[in-house]
Amino acid sequence: MPVKHPQISAHKGRGAISNPGCRYDHAQHEAVDDGWSAEEDITPLRTTISVDASRSVIARNQSPDVPFTQSINPYRGCEHGCVYCFARPTHAYLGLSPGLDFESRLLVKADATRLLREELSRPGYRCQTIAFGTNTDPYQPIEREWRVTRQLLEVLEECNHPVSIVTKSALVERDLDLLAEMASRRLAEVAISVTTLDRDLARRMEPRAAAPQRRLQTVRRLREAGIPVSVLIAPVIPMLNDAELETVLDAAAEAGANAVAYVLLRLPLEVRDLFYEWLQTHYPLKAARIIARIRDTRGGRDYQAQFGTRMRGQGAVADLIAKRFQIACRRLGLVRAGAQALDTDAFRRPSVGAQMDLF
Repeated sequence: MPVKHPQISAHKGRGAISNPGCRYDHAQHEAVDDGWSAEEDITPLRTTISVDASRSVIARNQSPDVPFTQSINPYRGCEHGCVYCFARPTHAYLGLSPGLDFESRLLVKADATRLLREELSRPGYRCQTIAFGTNTDPYQPIEREWRVTRQLLEVLEECNHPVSIVTKSALVERDLDLLAEMASRRLAEVAISVTTLDRDLARRMEPRAAAPQRRLQTVRRLREAGIPVSVLIAPVIPMLNDAELETVLDAAAEAGANAVAYVLLRLPLEVRDLFYEWLQTHYPLKAARIIARIRDTRGGRDYQAQFGTRMRGQGAVADLIAKRFQIACRRLGLVRAGAQALDTDAFRRPSVGAQMDLF
């Protein structure tokens, strides 16, 4: 009788170790060792891109613990491959795996600019800041070719519509011209995600994202261009990167960040098993202790979905992280991200059909 393989090898350049079936599938499968191919080489995964058939582009939420009510994600899935990404379970809605599929089978919203123009031109639309990068990174590698984020920003700039961006990619520097112009009218702000300064940890945990030091360089360039820029430490993982909290905040202040924020590790749905599998593969001697500390911040469970606790956790470990963050911010003179309000009064509706569609 075959037995479950004790450890699956990592795919080079990918975050997830495995590709579990979609939770909506009738049948599930798992890798097993039959004694014949334990040392078998893993075929490199290639990224495939499909066109998304969405009929709208602005997503809305009423969550009381996030600083935005509407957002845009130009892409589904994210090639950065961050193993901890809380958005991974959304790939199941497409019948795909939240594991390797999430970072290798991507969908692009090629019609996004037309859809955005239509939504902004509706009589009932009320201007509120639109957040980019809330689910998947708007500057992930395929943006170089597809330029959907750039096109959306051009529409927002034309309409005097405020935008807030979260990314861990240096590609955002390509759009300094647009963002600097919008920032001069209080229409743009950017948050750079810096999870660790340890290049080896970053390479394993965020395999296709920019190196940590490169992200700090991006913070400097955004600040020099006059764009409000904050640093987001997300996620903070007990016993894995939490010891770097003060070091990352020091580096953020030195790079010129206007503000900072952090989010405790979140493990909803399939993310839990994917992250724990990654821990067992890359840090087998520390995995049990890391998992125990994660559960200490979640009332003994792997995750809490309740508003108010899902971002910060609870208990002594979570309280200590929060206290350390507050003390470091006071020492460095940093404020919490989200304190600056962008201008929503200058918005003007676009004229639909005034511009030819790209596709």
